[in-house]
Amino acid sequence: MKISLDDLRGKRVHFVGIGGAGMSGLARIMVRQSIHVSGSDMKESSVLSGLRAIGAEVHSQHRSENVDGSDFLVFSTAINFKNPEIIRAQELEIPMLSRAQALAILMSESCSIAVAGTHGKTTTSSMLTVAIQSCGEDPSFAIGGTLTSSGSNAHMGTGKFFVAEADESDGSFIAYEPFGAIITNVEHDHVDYFATPESVVDAFTDFIGTISHDGFLVYCADDIQANELGRSSTSTSTFSYGVSEGADLRIDRIELTPNGSHARALWKGRSIGQIELNVPGLHNLLNASAALTAGLALGLPAAQLISGLSTFRGTGRRFELKGQVQGIRVIDDYGHHPTEIVATLSAAQRYATDGRVLVIFQPHRYSRTKAFTSQFAQSLNMADHTWVLEIYGASEAPIPGVSGQSISQLMTPGRGTFEPNFIAACEAVVDFAKPGDVVVTLGAGDVSSLAPIIVESLTKKYLES
Repeated sequence: MKISLDDLRGKRVHFVGIGGAGMSGLARIMVRQSIHVSGSDMKESSVLSGLRAIGAEVHSQHRSENVDGSDFLVFSTAINFKNPEIIRAQELEIPMLSRAQALAILMSESCSIAVAGTHGKTTTSSMLTVAIQSCGEDPSFAIGGTLTSSGSNAHMGTGKFFVAEADESDGSFIAYEPFGAIITNVEHDHVDYFATPESVVDAFTDFIGTISHDGFLVYCADDIQANELGRSSTSTSTFSYGVSEGADLRIDRIELTPNGSHARALWKGRSIGQIELNVPGLHNLLNASAALTAGLALGLPAAQLISGLSTFRGTGRRFELKGQVQGIRVIDDYGHHPTEIVATLSAAQRYATDGRVLVIFQPHRYSRTKAFTSQFAQSLNMADHTWVLEIYGASEAPIPGVSGQSISQLMTPGRGTFEPNFIAACEAVVDFAKPGDVVVTLGAGDVSSLAPIIVESLTKKYLES
């Protein structure tokens, strides 16, 4: 049965796992669409409090009775089908939607742009949103991180555009059927779902096939797989971006600074302005180029798009400054794949100037750690020292012989320490850090909770002693 947005309006939709970044965003949008929203999560959080404040009925425990009275149920891919609320919905024959299917319904009445890729989705989605806003539009958006300028990860706008982060982790992004799409890069990840690099490419090929025939595909000319996919697509208009010769949107005269970056933008060989970013790293210049290219494909004015990009202040957990004490800066970052770690630590090295880069890294998932152990070790060697925590398993069971120690043992001697205790890791980095250093809490799990503890400990050490 094809479900439309009208089918949901006035009905009760229950979210299992409503506290997640993606799910909470969809819940916010549904509330604004006159849909009665309820939901549950495993524990209390500020996200749940925020949802209650806008009218959602939210529970901090999964219980079968939470589902009673619901017309539809939306579930996160992180939810096990033995969950009591899933079982109850099946008993009551309540129609169930995956997060991707629910997002596709919300996007269906808009000119939607889905941002996909192994890395950079959240930042690129955020940049595109800010760039479109600078053109006088009020786009809707659903992003996997908090947009710093608005303090939210989702918004139901009054304009015709809808920017959505398209998560490829389980292949469900083929549900979106967007008007336009961006592919930032294609690399093997989510090895629990994609057994081989070829299976990842197949999923992105299927995703491209869902783009509207009168829409567009934006892809990175610098990324081998994204470039091959973009060049082979014949079902829609395509536009490339990058530093490569021949890219439709090419950047040159690149300058990377400790706190930002800038480059000249050339559209079809003609200069259209200077991209000035307040976030560091070449990877962010490429993310901005993707957003600019998509904006041009939508027919929006280059000058206003570029102006909007200059106002971008980042997203939560993407090289996010959490505090500064006695010249020691504490950064929190979501990087959890070796390629992302290289990009983050490259930016951190410039940011530190003459200081050291100190990292507390939490591997994410046993399957990813097993697949990329040596690559993790190599990328973390870029830091002056790394304390490797135990693996954040997410929904996975442990794999014998695979641990955070597997990574630290392969690092250059003296560069890495295995420290499974959170408090001990914080104490170690606080003792080791000195003015001018940059401390990075790194990973997709709960390592981010350590950043404010480190800031507080540094404050006590330097300012309250």
